[in-house]
Amino acid sequence: MLERYRVRLRVRRLRAGLLALTAAGGLLLTGCSGSDDGGHGYSSDSSNKRGGYAPGPAPAPDEQWGEDTGEQRGDTSREFAPSPDYLSTFALDVDTASYGYARRTLAEGNTPDPSTIRPEEFVNSFRQDYRRPDGDGFSVTVDGARTAGPDSGDWSLVRVGLATRPQEDESERPPAALTFVIDISGSMGEPGRLDLVQDALDVMTERLRDNDSVAIVTFSDEAETVLPMTRLGGHRDRVHDAVGALEPTDSTNLGAGVETGYATAVEGLRGGATNRVVLLSDALANTGDTDADTILERIAGARREHGITLFGVGVGSDYGDALMERLADKGDGHTTYVSTEDAARTLFSEELPRTIDLTARDAKAQVAFDPETVAEFRLIGYDNRQVADEDFRDDRVDGGEVGPGHTVTALYAVRTRPGASGHLATATVRWLDPDTRTPHEESGDLEARALHDDLWTSPEGLRVAAVAGYFADALRQGDRQSDSRGALPGRPSLRQLADRAEELARLREDKDLHGLAEAIGVAARGYPD
Repeated sequence: MLERYRVRLRVRRLRAGLLALTAAGGLLLTGCSGSDDGGHGYSSDSSNKRGGYAPGPAPAPDEQWGEDTGEQRGDTSREFAPSPDYLSTFALDVDTASYGYARRTLAEGNTPDPSTIRPEEFVNSFRQDYRRPDGDGFSVTVDGARTAGPDSGDWSLVRVGLATRPQEDESERPPAALTFVIDISGSMGEPGRLDLVQDALDVMTERLRDNDSVAIVTFSDEAETVLPMTRLGGHRDRVHDAVGALEPTDSTNLGAGVETGYATAVEGLRGGATNRVVLLSDALANTGDTDADTILERIAGARREHGITLFGVGVGSDYGDALMERLADKGDGHTTYVSTEDAARTLFSEELPRTIDLTARDAKAQVAFDPETVAEFRLIGYDNRQVADEDFRDDRVDGGEVGPGHTVTALYAVRTRPGASGHLATATVRWLDPDTRTPHEESGDLEARALHDDLWTSPEGLRVAAVAGYFADALRQGDRQSDSRGALPGRPSLRQLADRAEELARLREDKDLHGLAEAIGVAARGYPD
């Protein structure tokens, strides 16, 4: 029996590989359920190594709603891997900068540029109570609910949730070697920029452990190492003095800052430590290299040879979002955005020290939808994190870096076939051990019968993700709020979304959700219904 299974599996792999080669020939592709949040979705943190197939490309993200983008081509037997249109593959992303910047823009009475709205960064800005794995790696939760409204038809929102285990004790983590690359250009003199950075770094210096190390690089028209890699034990005053002496000066040679920062990190490299570059800037580069790819090429050796990751922290009302986001994505790191002293203190005194270590490198997710139950689907966001489906198990292809205690959520709009029952989707996450580079996978499944009947009575975490995703979708649509074409199925008005967010904030006693409700309310007053 086992041998017959292996033969069938080899046949499936061969046929799927031929399908993928045929489909890909003319295409160029780039590449949390907790106890109070559980529903009927299946969650797994045990090994479930599926496939071995060579899948083809998923639907393009800009296809129009209402088309059968998931129509099965070729053999429809469940014995075979899904045809190309039923796969979706992307690199994991824990960035949150897009939401933070949009919220500040709205608070200042302006409307966000739709090009700066990345829905996955809205969704991932909020706590999810996914079950955590017992060991290193990920748990996988897949659930969903049917949407409401006259345009909903057979549409549902499906949530794929991935979670890593938090460090129970900070002493578990290895020592950190952090190189802070600080923008001291003239634009950083605006209140809420350099002053905010200095305050947060002073707080963080006291929060880090004695065996952690810090270096400081500054840049304006030129870059300078003002503090080489320094152990904090007995030397915190040196760090405070360097931070206190920072003053805004001239133009913004961000490229020189990043290059010098990596050179300083390499010079102070510590074996057995987590080596990271932290870039703090408004990213308004105007001197030297201003192209992200050119900057990254100049530090490619340090990144690849030493595995030094980049964490970007954006500040300022005028902010070079696109440059910072690309630097972090391609620099094996992630970005966030802070606009208040409280947010900066929380980031540097609590979140950064807790998540310095890495749990996974080059992490990717692939969702396989069942063609017998799914007519079409759309991944909400992750537009610049898509990976060619056939590259899912190619560990040379860049993925995302994820630390301990993180959750990653992906939302899909899914149209099921009339009367659909049975298997709906399987989500698989693949990652490399950060030390050994050994690949691992975990999977979770969702049955059509497990979909909740009504999104707004589904588990709280699913509703939180839905509100955040719908809000981002509305901001992307800009002043065309009354035009339902292209909007996500079942999307409420902004006023209704604000009410949903406020209700969830009260249920969870969550100040972040109160902030979301406030931001949606401001947007509702600025956009016509």
